[in-house]
Amino acid sequence: MQSELSIVWIYPDLLSTYGDQGNVLVLEQRARARGFRTRTVHVRSSDPVPEQGNIYLIGGGEDRPQILGAERLRKDGGLHAAVNRGAALLAVCAGYQIMGSVFGGEEGQPVPGIELLDISSGRGERRSVGELAAEVDPALGLPMLTGFENHMGVTRLGPGVRPLSRTIVGTGNGDGTEGCYAGRIIGTYLHGPALARNPALADLLLSSVAGPLPAIDDGWYQALRDERLAAVLPKSG
Repeated sequence: MQSELSIVWIYPDLLSTYGDQGNVLVLEQRARARGFRTRTVHVRSSDPVPEQGNIYLIGGGEDRPQILGAERLRKDGGLHAAVNRGAALLAVCAGYQIMGSVFGGEEGQPVPGIELLDISSGRGERRSVGELAAEVDPALGLPMLTGFENHMGVTRLGPGVRPLSRTIVGTGNGDGTEGCYAGRIIGTYLHGPALARNPALADLLLSSVAGPLPAIDDGWYQALRDERLAAVLPKSG
């Protein structure tokens, strides 16, 4: 097991809305609680994306920053190189759409993505805003996801990915699923930030590059999860 983990936050000057930078803080905290040293790099859109990181994160943003982010990632090539080398990636909302082949621009026009995931996205007829809860693919062994969504995206999954989860409350991809995953890449519409509300998802990213992790106290996280899930899940009976 390696003793230092490199975390790369991509384009905080373009894609960092709805608290998504909190995902970086959660990964740092949970790695350090296991005895890892962490080194975090904030990559502005004018800078090259380093290829030697362990975990990469990219967040949500408005239409124009999303288009600019996609253009710069396509030209840069560093994220592709990192993923091909075995790095993990969490892509949220606008960042999730960028990872596919195409997404909807300011007027709904198709904009090329960077083709790291076998997905395509467009604009739906209405904005989805509110709490989301979803049952995770059993193959991942994770508890129910909880988060907040704010998007007009409709995302179609190709055969090269699997749905991350199936929605109980909320819209997600628009077809009853939420997010997707392939290898060490996870895409999701969940804000919140997602990893604060889903610590097991943070640990999945960490363990994918660092190996098995010892348990830590998750009391604060569990209290947050319990409060949000109780507020949004349908009441039985």
